[in-house]
Amino acid sequence: MELLHGSPKDMTGREEREVRAYALLDELGVEFDRTDHPDEPATSMEVCAEIDAILDVRICKNLFLCNRQKTAFYLLIMPGDKPFKTKELSGQLGISRLSFADEEHMKEYLDLLPGSVSVLGLMNDKEHKVRLVIDEDVLKEEMFGCHPCMNTSSIRFRTKDLIEKILPALGITYDVVHLVGVE
Repeated sequence: MELLHGSPKDMTGREEREVRAYALLDELGVEFDRTDHPDEPATSMEVCAEIDAILDVRICKNLFLCNRQKTAFYLLIMPGDKPFKTKELSGQLGISRLSFADEEHMKEYLDLLPGSVSVLGLMNDKEHKVRLVIDEDVLKEEMFGCHPCMNTSSIRFRTKDLIEKILPALGITYDVVHLVGVE
């Protein structure tokens, strides 16, 4: 793996959802660095640690959640090293119970596959069915790391660009929560 700047010159073999993510960033003038890791998708902590080191950024946890009735959906972005406690987030959102949403809804609303959940998937949620929730510690970081909608590449860009360019362009508002990882 190596550090590269911007979109790939050759998109051959890349999934359409990844190509759309790069097109969005390019269209918005968001400068980003990336590392490709097609032989080792980011599915283990070891691979994620290597990616973090190359990009010099903390890749966030991106969790796709829903209420018990599966009528309300949430994308939670939080530091990867912070434990996630469902009860803690439920309380802050005023929801009785949250759980992980299923693959079908992930595909339907975000056009993403398990292991590839990313804030950039919100570009596919044209009807804004998914509510974005960001842990306050993510917003304190200068750089933001995520997948370009596929876990065979990882990217970093300025957190400021996420908040000031990407989310407004998508018409996305977000809620800020304070998670500490305790019951």
